[in-house]
Amino acid sequence: MDKLIILLLIYSLSGNQLFSQKDYHYEYYPNGTVKAEGWKLDETKVDFWHFYHANGKVSHEGHFKNNKKNGYWYYYSEKSKLLKEGHFISDKAEKWWIIYDIAAGITRKYQYKNNKKEGYCLLYKNNKLFKAERYINDIKTGEWTDVFSFKRDNPNAAL
Repeated sequence: MDKLIILLLIYSLSGNQLFSQKDYHYEYYPNGTVKAEGWKLDETKVDFWHFYHANGKVSHEGHFKNNKKNGYWYYYSEKSKLLKEGHFISDKAEKWWIIYDIAAGITRKYQYKNNKKEGYCLLYKNNKLFKAERYINDIKTGEWTDVFSFKRDNPNAAL
């Protein structure tokens, strides 16, 4: 038992911590308004975080794991309009992402892999599919402007 206490004392005096500490953390703009808030485990961002525009409205929000974006994220305009949403795995865009072009009334749904467009992009106007594209390694390799042609050329597409 005495050896354990001595080891703990030596470890403590060396400046190391035995236990990690999780705290809620705030970051501020120079004018004092909140720029970001969320959880840190020691100095590492973890769990859910909110980031803000200078006007105080939410800019983007989502989860961190070991200081990297991980999970589903949302991005907003300064007027709180949803601009895009999608998945991150270790700071890289993955799976489906949805991008909203509010002015044009167009919604794009892209597949990503390793931060690059990889798979299909579906374009909707007024909630109606009007175009499909295929990407390989961020390069467009196909385009269809009607659903019949798309399904004919891509019978096994899992959309």
